[in-house]
Amino acid sequence: MIKHALNVTREKDFAAWYQAVISEADLAEESGVRGCMVIRPWGYGIWERIQRLLDDRIKATGHENCYFPLFIPLSYFEKEAEHVDGFAKEMAVVTHHRLIQKDGRLVPDPDAKLEEPLVVRPTSETVIGAAFSRWIQSWRDLPVLINQWANVVRWEMRTRMFLRTSEFLWQEGHTAHASEAEAREETLKMLEVYRSFAEDCLAMPVVAGEKPENERFPGAVSTYSIEAMMQDGKALQAGTSHFLGTTFSTAQNIRFQNAEGELELAQTTSWGVSTRMIGGVIMVHGDDDGLRVPPRVAPWQIVIVPMLRDQPEDAAIVDYCKTLQQELAVFSAFGEPVRALLDLRPAKAATKRWGWVKKGAPIVVEVGGRDVAGANVSVIRRDRLYREDGKLDSAVVPRAQLVDEATAMLESIQQALHSQARERMDTNIRRDVTDYAGLEAAFEGTKPGWVEVSWSKPSGAELDKVVERLKALKLTFRNVPEGAAPAEGNCIFTGAPAVERILVARAY
Repeated sequence: MIKHALNVTREKDFAAWYQAVISEADLAEESGVRGCMVIRPWGYGIWERIQRLLDDRIKATGHENCYFPLFIPLSYFEKEAEHVDGFAKEMAVVTHHRLIQKDGRLVPDPDAKLEEPLVVRPTSETVIGAAFSRWIQSWRDLPVLINQWANVVRWEMRTRMFLRTSEFLWQEGHTAHASEAEAREETLKMLEVYRSFAEDCLAMPVVAGEKPENERFPGAVSTYSIEAMMQDGKALQAGTSHFLGTTFSTAQNIRFQNAEGELELAQTTSWGVSTRMIGGVIMVHGDDDGLRVPPRVAPWQIVIVPMLRDQPEDAAIVDYCKTLQQELAVFSAFGEPVRALLDLRPAKAATKRWGWVKKGAPIVVEVGGRDVAGANVSVIRRDRLYREDGKLDSAVVPRAQLVDEATAMLESIQQALHSQARERMDTNIRRDVTDYAGLEAAFEGTKPGWVEVSWSKPSGAELDKVVERLKALKLTFRNVPEGAAPAEGNCIFTGAPAVERILVARAY
């Protein structure tokens, strides 16, 4: 029987397992402020990799980075009623600009009350819309394509690290266009950027599609998402792209003179992904020994652990490892130099080995005196940690072989993680449910997946009734998958003729 590195398994308690991975992999910790976390170097290193790879893709589509203020005047939100209503319960508000001592305590100075309250950025459509209204005067100024990497604050009642925190990091893209067709094309283009990024870089299979009316971003005409399946069968909304139409253009007076000299409202979009993606990586790829990081986003792809014993031969082992590190750095994987770390911390080799296993480093290489004498190394692949007999799969190979095969090995691990996750998702989406009783039965198990059903796309009050029924089962609509099969028969919710297929799941 295998003795795993974590003290709780996914099968026994998935929620506790998730928290254990975050702790044991040194990803993040509590900060002392409810709902806010300290992202530790390994966790932030993964975010930096996500930033770099995604930023390159965003810029490749013609967007430029910029930055907007953290504080937004309350009046900006009041101009767009649906938007402010959607975020009102989550807004953190600054009302004073100075503190004073009173009765031995620091309190807001009554004389320092702001003339207008400032909202701590929950999203930036309003403040960026105000800038667009200044920047855009003519059709020649369009399109405007910008992106910012920032932090946002949404005062969540129930928090969970990386998945739902009061403060989180993200990128938010905002664009303005002369025509609806161009703006809609932009919305779908960025959805595809997110889909391909999740699949190619995070090894995270997703389903891309349009959200139903009740799941739209406040103020949006259409919202699209990528949905990923976690190992407990729940869905995670991993990214969204919104066609905003003229909602914010009307509120912020974003008008331009067209080629015929007439004034028109600009068509706008917004789209974003956040540190929630790290939560997705944990729950898609992690195992009972900790995290498994896809090589493309691993801060260190290969970690070299010298097995030192405070003996004279230690110096030769370290020199051997330094040479190996230099040899590996010459090679490239996924178009970048291989990232190899030599771990010289003063700790036992076994402690360091299992520390890197829990962190999810794709390849851990151990080097002892015998390895140096034989020009070998011991290699552990994180995607397949144990042999069939339950023992740690540590393969002794010639050093030259590791150097020659490192690139292929990293690519193999990336593909293996994606294939495992893809098989799990494909296996756990049911498409045979044809009535509401069947839907209820599908979610009776302890670890259900998703169900794709035909529906009539109800709206308004009729949709609200359907949503309430699903809420009683702790279910939500996820999206209408791109490329789904045609709808058949009648809607399982309303009985009306079905017009499309939609995913239903429990979700984070």
